[in-house]
Amino acid sequence: MGLLDSHRKLLLTSISLGLIALPSLGVVTIKNVARAAQKNPDVDASELTPTYPATPPPPGRVPLPNEREIQERSLEIDYRVSNLLADFTGNLWVGSWRGLSRIDPNTGRILARVNLPNLAIGALAEDKVGRLWVGTYEGLKRIDPRSGEITAQNLFLPSKRVLSLLVDNRGYLWTGTDNGLALISPDENLIMTTLKSLPGVSANAMTLDVEGQLWVGTLDGLVRVNTASALIMQRINQLPGTTVQTLAFSPEGLIWAGTPSQLLVINPKTSQVLRSVTPLRGRNVTSVRFAKDGSVWVGTDNGLLRLNPHTGAVLDEVAGLPSGQIFALAPDIGNKLWIGTGEGLAWLMPSRGSANPHLAFSRAVE
Repeated sequence: MGLLDSHRKLLLTSISLGLIALPSLGVVTIKNVARAAQKNPDVDASELTPTYPATPPPPGRVPLPNEREIQERSLEIDYRVSNLLADFTGNLWVGSWRGLSRIDPNTGRILARVNLPNLAIGALAEDKVGRLWVGTYEGLKRIDPRSGEITAQNLFLPSKRVLSLLVDNRGYLWTGTDNGLALISPDENLIMTTLKSLPGVSANAMTLDVEGQLWVGTLDGLVRVNTASALIMQRINQLPGTTVQTLAFSPEGLIWAGTPSQLLVINPKTSQVLRSVTPLRGRNVTSVRFAKDGSVWVGTDNGLLRLNPHTGAVLDEVAGLPSGQIFALAPDIGNKLWIGTGEGLAWLMPSRGSANPHLAFSRAVE
């Protein structure tokens, strides 16, 4: 036992003095490193021990104040133009995520700007007496276009996130949210009824048919609503693409419905899908509008097309846009097609194949 204790003490002393390494514990002392280098002269000691630079790395370059402002502005400001609306006076309202403006569509001159507390504009509508209704992602606002006065509507909508607005033939305002519909009396500022149990939940887009009834594009197809009773009259679901993002009626009374994957033509009387427009298959259709000449403009998340409505053939593919991401279209306003894109507003003369950006709404000019 005495001999065993002597060996143990000698072992512990050797370890404490760095004479023995314990590789199983990952312990290597400085003396052992030097000894290893002596036994292996081809090995540089610097390869066995970590080295660090004598001075810390230089600090990163801090942008100058004006450069920082440009960088922050480019990252934070959203230049999309999400809504366009021609009013009774012939002027054009431009709903962008930087604010609301009214312009002269003949000259492009800005006539007025309205500073809204929330800039995420989801929809625009004009009521029978010329008041402008603005659906934002924080509720519904009413604007007097003559004074620019904003009236906050403390209405108990199904959701504050307003996606679509439409004034029906009787003058009542339909408000589509991401959680159903509300019918509002514009004069009394009262909700007349709500339709929270809307099939497909979200009222993404709305339009009226020739009978004055309401069609709603939802997350699960189309719903037809009686504008007098707010009761559901018809439902078209199980559509290819499911979600309906944009709606338009052709002069022949057919529904053109844009989905994230195609453009569908539907007979509203039979609920039958007549065709999927071939050039738009696999494309995200975001806006559909018919022009006075009968042609149909189709905006996608990657370009703008003009189609022959009878054959679906592409007549034009528009170049010169600020962005290929199309959010809104307004044809035949000031003899132009107005285009809301992800990077601002543009306009197109019917006789030209290339669009022109409106610099006041672009990233290039503040």
